[in-house]
Amino acid sequence: MAVDAVIFDWGGTLTAWHDIDFHAESLALAQAVLTTPDTSDDHHAHAARLHEAGSVIWGRSRDHQRSATIGDLFDAAGLDHDPDLLDAYYAFWEPHTLTDPEVAPLFGWLRAEGIKVGVLSNTIWPRAWHCGFFERDGVLDLIDGDVYTSEIPWTKPSPDAFRVAMEAVGVTDPAGCVYVGDRLFDDVWGAQNAGLRAIHVPHSTIPADQVGHTEGEPDAVARRLADIPGLLASWR
Repeated sequence: MAVDAVIFDWGGTLTAWHDIDFHAESLALAQAVLTTPDTSDDHHAHAARLHEAGSVIWGRSRDHQRSATIGDLFDAAGLDHDPDLLDAYYAFWEPHTLTDPEVAPLFGWLRAEGIKVGVLSNTIWPRAWHCGFFERDGVLDLIDGDVYTSEIPWTKPSPDAFRVAMEAVGVTDPAGCVYVGDRLFDDVWGAQNAGLRAIHVPHSTIPADQVGHTEGEPDAVARRLADIPGLLASWR
């Protein structure tokens, strides 16, 4: 069968999986809260509300495939924020965004083979952040199309999210697409439910509250990204 495009998950697939201190994340996020003389300036109370709101936002993604933005997270917490005050939040996450060294040669090989390279990420972050990470690591120009769910109504595993990602790389037939990801629900089951083949990259320890209702059986398993060309060759 032809392989016209390979679309990748981002966090835990194109980056290394890291266990995150979500309390510290919420404290960093709380630095963007706008307070007035009539509102509390309790930083730790804001962080607790933001942490709870994060559970709500990502629960909607898991159970209903509803997307969200950073702004939606603050709205769910009932807090006003200034987008220009997100520096601490960005700095908290930046060390966890480094692109796997095997990505650049893999993307280069795919393009040399005439295979489109795509990205589909469940994220609340703006496009500019993701593109900045890829540009920093020298792979942005190797991507044919990228979709961030902060810009569309759906999250994985919705078939609509995969459809938009296919459109972004200019491919219409899901049978010619392969999705690569670290999650058996969002990435493997979701991709297969949308008609794509799925490669599982078992890099990550998925928290229990992020596991969906179904675990897909991948079409192939890549222990490292460098395994993918060999897997694709067996299909081509």
